[in-house]
Amino acid sequence: MRGTGAAMLQLSFAPGVFNYRVVGVLIKDGEVLVHREHRQNFWALPGGRCEFGETSQRALEREFLEEIGARISVGRLLWVVENFFHTSGRANHEIGFYYEIQSETLLPREESFLGRTEDRTPPLVFRWVPLSRLRDLRLYPSFLRDGLQHLPTEIAHVVHRDAEDA
Repeated sequence: MRGTGAAMLQLSFAPGVFNYRVVGVLIKDGEVLVHREHRQNFWALPGGRCEFGETSQRALEREFLEEIGARISVGRLLWVVENFFHTSGRANHEIGFYYEIQSETLLPREESFLGRTEDRTPPLVFRWVPLSRLRDLRLYPSFLRDGLQHLPTEIAHVVHRDAEDA
């Protein structure tokens, strides 16, 4: 857990940042759970960085517990994503594992709600978005706007580049 001294798997280089990320795809009643940092103007699927020596499934369980106090069941792996993008003018190279998940904890069903604030200031904002409205959402990586409409039946490898700065 954060605060235990564990090393998050992220490397900074002169040209940019390399990140190893795990992502949870939580779809319920035709809506998908997304989140963003309070000051950001774009959305992403919830998840986070793995710690050194931690499996991707365990990291996803830890991130959901830390961020919204939810216990989850990690299902099948949907996508392995090589994601190239820019944030704040800096290049990012991210490897992501995107898992289908189920929440064992009853989550708020309001359109949006705040994540836990103990370890994070400002807190993350979570939101339920109808799958039918994803095309109108500034969601990254942008392949998800279509990809979430038709989940793959087997593990898909995606190499994705977002042209615009997030």
